[in-house]
Amino acid sequence: MNTIMRKSVLSVAGLAFVGGVFAGPIAHVANQADTKPAAVAVQADKPDISKLIPHGTQGEQSHITLNDEQTANVKAIIAATKKAGLPERAAVISIATSLQESKLENLGHLGDMNDHDSLGLFQQRPSSGWGTPEQITDPEYSTTAFLKGLKQVDGWQDMPLTVAAQTVQVSAYPDAYAQWEQQAADLVAQYWNS
Repeated sequence: MNTIMRKSVLSVAGLAFVGGVFAGPIAHVANQADTKPAAVAVQADKPDISKLIPHGTQGEQSHITLNDEQTANVKAIIAATKKAGLPERAAVISIATSLQESKLENLGHLGDMNDHDSLGLFQQRPSSGWGTPEQITDPEYSTTAFLKGLKQVDGWQDMPLTVAAQTVQVSAYPDAYAQWEQQAADLVAQYWNS
């Protein structure tokens, strides 16, 4: 973009262009009689990223594009977390766990591809006491069951995500949860206050 065009675009946006560098907002001087109060959009505060990922992410991060069902499941996990009176970090751990276990899909019995009798968002097992198949495939119930397990882990709030999730899930691949921490935090930041 040439310099004149850039200056025009920046001035429309209320920014100054000084010697090839962007400067902050341009102070507009206007006649007080001609000014009208500007409408300001107020956005709910997003959760503090330092509370969502207090230990930083561990290792390579994965990301998937979510469809409407997966997004609805994210919102259900967040709603269940709020209903349980737990902070945003619990939602991050829950969403990252579900991303690893089911890619946020509420999975029924998968036949030969099924891992034992694992079902739902968290791949919980009726035979291990998580609930009935109907309960486990209910997003609110399965999230509440996961959170109940999380609350029983002493110090979960201060643990790395992998340790907290693994203590509840007892997975054969405990480090796999870490790859979803950034996307889980981004989803909580996006939907916690919506």
